[in-house]
Amino acid sequence: MFAYLKKKHNAEMVFDPTEPVVDLNDFPKEDWSYSIYGDAKEELPPTAPFDQSGPGDMPEPRGLGFTITVYVDCDLGGEHITRRSRTGFAVFLNGAPVYWLSKKQSSCEVSAYGSELTAMKHAAEYVRGLRYKLRMMGIPCDEPAYIYGDNKSVLANTTVPQSTLKKKMNSLFYHFIREGCAWDEWRTAYVNTNLNIVDLLTKPLPSGEKRSRFVARFLHWLGLG
Repeated sequence: MFAYLKKKHNAEMVFDPTEPVVDLNDFPKEDWSYSIYGDAKEELPPTAPFDQSGPGDMPEPRGLGFTITVYVDCDLGGEHITRRSRTGFAVFLNGAPVYWLSKKQSSCEVSAYGSELTAMKHAAEYVRGLRYKLRMMGIPCDEPAYIYGDNKSVLANTTVPQSTLKKKMNSLFYHFIREGCAWDEWRTAYVNTNLNIVDLLTKPLPSGEKRSRFVARFLHWLGLG
């Protein structure tokens, strides 16, 4: 570890305000009106003028807001003693990484679907809390958060209104994520595993082009010798 830090000491985290390029063709707005969630919308705190807001009131939004992008991944059975999976996700406001997590799951999942759905649920929970915090600071959140994952079964089950759940043990997480999609709090889309930067947080990546490219999304190399 110290040998690595001695060699790679010339790096810093950059809070990049650049708005990311999100291909909205990957995140179409689906019609959930005929689903069990109906025409429900995202629940917002009551609004009050900025200088008159009290506890629990949301001030009037000002400014341009942020584009929230999230990357989610999971390493199935990666812990070799208990065989629990590892959840990883990273959250960006525009181009700035503001939160990342790498944590062993609290139970042993026997399928990639179950472990990936658990990881997606944890990321969605954080996004819901983040959107609330931003709004309470007067920052608008008019767009949904854009969540990228690399498990196509989870993505199909969470973003397609007419999909059905075949594994009842995952029903709570399934409905939580789908409800957020129906409310347009977030939308989910596929990202190729070779472009999913959260591989850094779920498994040890060997040195090389892929690892360097992923690290560059979080750290900026200064080039100081």
